[in-house]
Amino acid sequence: MLRSVAVIALPNVAPFELGVACEVFGIDRRDTGGPAFDFTICGVEPGVIRTKDAGHFSIVVEHGLEATRDVDLVIIPAYGTSGPVPEAVLDALRDAHARGAWVLSICSGSFALGQAGLLDGRQCTTHWMYTDELGRTFPQARVNPAVLYVDDDRVITSAGTAAGIDACLHLVRRELGATAASAIARRMVVPPHRDGGQAQYVDTPLPCDADTLAPLLAWMVENLEEELSVPDLAARAFVSERTFARRFRAETGTTPAAWITRQRVVRAQEMLERSDASIEEIARLCGFGTAAVLRHHFARTLGTSPQAYRRTFAPTPVS
Repeated sequence: MLRSVAVIALPNVAPFELGVACEVFGIDRRDTGGPAFDFTICGVEPGVIRTKDAGHFSIVVEHGLEATRDVDLVIIPAYGTSGPVPEAVLDALRDAHARGAWVLSICSGSFALGQAGLLDGRQCTTHWMYTDELGRTFPQARVNPAVLYVDDDRVITSAGTAAGIDACLHLVRRELGATAASAIARRMVVPPHRDGGQAQYVDTPLPCDADTLAPLLAWMVENLEEELSVPDLAARAFVSERTFARRFRAETGTTPAAWITRQRVVRAQEMLERSDASIEEIARLCGFGTAAVLRHHFARTLGTSPQAYRRTFAPTPVS
């Protein structure tokens, strides 16, 4: 269970990426139905840390790396890509992962994970400007430049800036459920989930607001129980099927079928958490038709069953 978080602020830390970690994990959201975390910002040692760009202001860090020793998640925000990271930081990252904690980088923070050896043999990503450099610097890393974030064996790497929000919310959803992630996203006024229907390890880009298809996507989310065939959707968008398929991929980064399936899984997650409806009823209301189909897509997407998910995330026992 994700309860405690430590963020390592290196010299030249990027203010926005540091702010992402603070916004997602550092604010008590219990008054609006969200979670609260034991949250700490630390440095190599306590003291003043200069930030990157944005006027080069400074922050005061009150804790050293001992703050990472027993937490459930260690985050390393962007700090630039040049120069070696202090060995004490690399040890803290290695130790956290070795004892079973999550390790998450935002933007170029991935280079610290690479120096710690945590990207070797794993899928990973970073800001598109640095993906080639990441691959050259760490040739054993399996760098994917075309994704928002990657989750591989408790190591999460994210692309630039706002993708860090997506990665953090992904982890909240995975550990605490869709309701917790949605509560945080609602307060932040951001989409609660962005992906393109891939397996949980790799999520492809999905814009916050699609261009011409935004009204249709909103309608689709409200009507997931319907068949939602490509011919019908193309007709609703007043374009040919070929144009619709091309435009859909351009604006969402995935296919209509994959997008619909992922939205239905998210809807099923929410219903499993919030209602005592049967699995068969949830499958029907989400558009999967039968419990068997729901179980198939749930296992393929989340690696678990609807029943197991409900046992983990339902707030009260349900029948």
